[in-house]
Amino acid sequence: MERNRKHRNRLAGETSPYLLQHADNPVDWYPWGEEALETARKNGKPVLLSIGYSACHWCHVMAHESFEDETTAALMNRLFVNIKVDREERPDIDKIYQTAQQLLTQRPGGWPLTMFIDPDEQRPFFGGTYFPNEARYGMPSFKDLISRVATYYQEHRDEIHSQGRQLDDIFARLSQAASGDGELSAAPLDAARQQMAREFDREYGGFGDAPKFPQTTGLERLLRHWRDRAHDSSADLESLYIVTLTLTRMAEGGLYDHLGGGFYRYCVDRRWHIPHFEKMLYDNGPLLALYSQAFIATGEPLFGKVANESADWLLADMRSPDDTFYASRDADSEGEEGRFYAWTREEVRELLSAEQYEPFARRFGLTGEPNFEGKWHLLVRESLADTVAALNRPEEELCEDIERARELLLAARTARVAPERDEKQLTSWNALTIRALAIAGTCLARPDLVAAAVEATHFLRDRMMRDDRLLASYKDGAARFQAYLDDHAFLLDAMLHLMQVDWDTRHLEFARRLADTLIDHFYDREAGGFFFTADDHETLMHRPKALADESMPSGNGIAALALQRLGFLLGEKRYLEAAENTLRYATEAMTQHPQAHMSLLTALEEYLNHPEIVIIRGDSAEIAEWRDAALKIYAPRRLLFAIPADCEDLPGALAERRARRGATVAYRCVGSQCSLPLESFDALAADLAETGKVGNTTGGQ
Repeated sequence: MERNRKHRNRLAGETSPYLLQHADNPVDWYPWGEEALETARKNGKPVLLSIGYSACHWCHVMAHESFEDETTAALMNRLFVNIKVDREERPDIDKIYQTAQQLLTQRPGGWPLTMFIDPDEQRPFFGGTYFPNEARYGMPSFKDLISRVATYYQEHRDEIHSQGRQLDDIFARLSQAASGDGELSAAPLDAARQQMAREFDREYGGFGDAPKFPQTTGLERLLRHWRDRAHDSSADLESLYIVTLTLTRMAEGGLYDHLGGGFYRYCVDRRWHIPHFEKMLYDNGPLLALYSQAFIATGEPLFGKVANESADWLLADMRSPDDTFYASRDADSEGEEGRFYAWTREEVRELLSAEQYEPFARRFGLTGEPNFEGKWHLLVRESLADTVAALNRPEEELCEDIERARELLLAARTARVAPERDEKQLTSWNALTIRALAIAGTCLARPDLVAAAVEATHFLRDRMMRDDRLLASYKDGAARFQAYLDDHAFLLDAMLHLMQVDWDTRHLEFARRLADTLIDHFYDREAGGFFFTADDHETLMHRPKALADESMPSGNGIAALALQRLGFLLGEKRYLEAAENTLRYATEAMTQHPQAHMSLLTALEEYLNHPEIVIIRGDSAEIAEWRDAALKIYAPRRLLFAIPADCEDLPGALAERRARRGATVAYRCVGSQCSLPLESFDALAADLAETGKVGNTTGGQ
């Protein structure tokens, strides 16, 4: 305890769990800010910038090896001003220096990110990711590295300044690389489809070799691709096969938590057997939505089961008392990765009866060799049909025993020391989860999920706004950091999904505020596209305008998609023009690297084939029945809003969609072209059946 008091550093007043993990380091850490940069300038020292997040395994390793070591810390404190950043709170800083690291070293980025910066202009001059405490893996020891970097900084200031100016030029060229003059066509959509088919692993699902990530945006793109062609001779059954095989392999493999529900971040092997055990909200929200959509698209029970269990995990383990959702669960517990999730055979035998153990062990691989550090990480190793045949027992009885075994093991696991939970609540990640809950609530017929989405929305709208501007992070009663592009775009998209299952004019008003903020503060009126930070954001060395999907969908892609949809819903040309100009700005990027821009491709698809918008007006009970029946069909380009007849003062084109007294009526529009009012559900159902055959394919707005 005396040591902790002695070494308590400047991170002690922060709210980020990741920064607080380092508050007792002997390193004299600063949070990012002018105080640290000015201190470095005044003392003639370079900045050592370390970026990570609380669920990151290798961040913990580097912390234990170097940042908790007195000798290493003393060297860092003497040679540098040291700044620690939570990449989840400050994705703006992370985006800049991840890009810079790749430019400087010609190597992939990652976490922990270690960058050495000239404080005068915030320009980096060297960097990398994890560095070991002793020389190994072909890397120098961290102590030797920082000594050499500090010496180089003092002896080569002119070269560093020159390199920094060159880096500025490269960043500027990257921002100008996209062309706004290209013709918008379906060519990138077809190219992305072909590229994914080439990279598809036809044995194990997914794309490429190890490590394997879920690639949710790509799978959703393929599912939409199949659906758009399901009604004609060009039906793309291969796209459906790619999606269903991949979802099955992920759900049966080690990526999925077979006891508690939810997905880990990625698998280290090609077969989806052994994961990196951290659980991230930004993965689990989109995966919940995708499995729910795949369930109603195919009727496959496994997809519905996984979606239900994942939703239950989100509500039970990741939901805060404020009704929003926490950021992540760590990969490690008690100093070991995966310790919480792995089992010995003896542990399982002690918990289960013989009748339960035998089918469970066959099903989940306990009859074979250990697969994770002498223990078993559970994954499906035998089909249910084979287990039934081998044990010669009724299937229903076996299923009951397996389910009871799962419950017993989960109860025992709950008593273990759980991985740490990062309990900050991020606006963008919550937005992805609100969208997922709205989708899953309809697909799985679960009103509790819709209610959870509504409650989370109320918190974000009521507690995450300051001076009519959205904030990005909430922890311990404090909302912080001006919100980024992703916060606004993802939340706007979530509102469009939520309004379809829970009409509330407050949702619509919130959506319009978000859309207006996007255009007023993030939109590039000269070139098109959206900057990652607002025009009144803190000045950094670069203002990114990222187009590609990364671990989350592209903010530019989701902004273009959502603004386009809201623009057609309200008849608002400003939104439509901003969406179109964003797509034109991104034309070259989508053409050259289609698979890296799936979110933008979905927005492009709805530019070329306008979204279908259905408005139902009438008595609340009857319009809910019409809505629920229509939403049971997988139609990704359809938006359906059930608005009570007594809802007045609707904005824009919505004001024209009225119901006659005592009657229920539906309006179906494709883009700005609308049908005559449909006055029975049968008439609506017949009209909806034409989806995929009728639509604007000219590409004009």
